[in-house]
Amino acid sequence: MSEITAHDADVSDRVSTLWAVVPAAGSGRRFGSEIPKQYLILQDQPIMLHSINRLFALPLAGCVIAIAAGDTQAQTLDYQSLDRIQFVVGGAERMDSVLAGLEYLKDKAAVDDWILVHDVARPCITPTSLRRLVNELHDHEIGGILATPVRDTLKQVQDHNILATIPRDNLWQAQTPQMFRFGVLYDALIAAKKQGLQVTDEASAIELAGLSVKIVEGRMDNIKITYADDLALADVILQAQQHI
Repeated sequence: MSEITAHDADVSDRVSTLWAVVPAAGSGRRFGSEIPKQYLILQDQPIMLHSINRLFALPLAGCVIAIAAGDTQAQTLDYQSLDRIQFVVGGAERMDSVLAGLEYLKDKAAVDDWILVHDVARPCITPTSLRRLVNELHDHEIGGILATPVRDTLKQVQDHNILATIPRDNLWQAQTPQMFRFGVLYDALIAAKKQGLQVTDEASAIELAGLSVKIVEGRMDNIKITYADDLALADVILQAQQHI
């Protein structure tokens, strides 16, 4: 993956300390497998291994992986930077797992350090996208997310009948990593939790706190493996990425 431009150059001397938090305690019910989807095999290794190893294209101080209480597999995988990986017990919801990771980092990360939260089932994130995210946000007070403009016509549907067509102007599809200052993200998630809200991504918590989130354009191939046919698509994408 050599598609590096000056804009996407090395980030090691441009940002505060970087930490990653990966929520990996989910069961992947929508995938329809008895095996949690992060442990399904993609190109001879678990999906989870692709997703986490790719994060180390950045100079991470550490990566905290939030796993289910009974998970005995996560710590046996062949991570490329095991000395910078820590496991914690996550929760029933994504927000709970991210908070578990942040709680672990409370006495390690400074309030202005950067936290990158990445989906465990996004194995196709490229180093270029990671560097672009960091380079565009390095001096931002809050943070932002990778996203792509919506390309398809969107339909609002009920009982398999179309209710309305949603204009796609100004609509973007959120991806991960989502990157925020430690203190900002921690406070926003705690506030959402106290209100009894379950946010589906970190940007939603920041928005609820009344703060502005920056969009950094990502790549369409940064897919999230959610359904069974996504696995075959991810395999094709990883093969294509070997030539860029």
